[in-house]
Amino acid sequence: MLLFDGVCNLCNGSIQFILKHEKNSDLKFSAIQSEAGQKLLSQYSIDPEQTNSVILISDGVVYTESDAVAKVAEFLKFPYNLGSYMKVVPRPIRNATYKKVASNRYKWFGQKESCMIPTPDLRNRFLQ
Repeated sequence: MLLFDGVCNLCNGSIQFILKHEKNSDLKFSAIQSEAGQKLLSQYSIDPEQTNSVILISDGVVYTESDAVAKVAEFLKFPYNLGSYMKVVPRPIRNATYKKVASNRYKWFGQKESCMIPTPDLRNRFLQ
């Protein structure tokens, strides 16, 4: 399950990229702002103020910040799955970069008034 900021243009663009380039249709998605997203945050005791945008829950493990990005890359086709090798960079450096982008995402990429609405053929991949 990939939780994302549903009003963030960067996040929505990233979801579209993932859908286009994933190996299989294994990932499910939910906007953090949605009822399902809020339930998952509560279920896994995740403080959304501490994570600042992308959260991946895979096999019961919660990945945040650059760890989430690296883990999501594993779901992608070549060459995009090479992003998983970013883990060779020390976590403090990866997370500093992640936090810089995350804290400026609205300023740099803009935001929407509301969460994206999936097309009918993708609706089963998104929890509301």
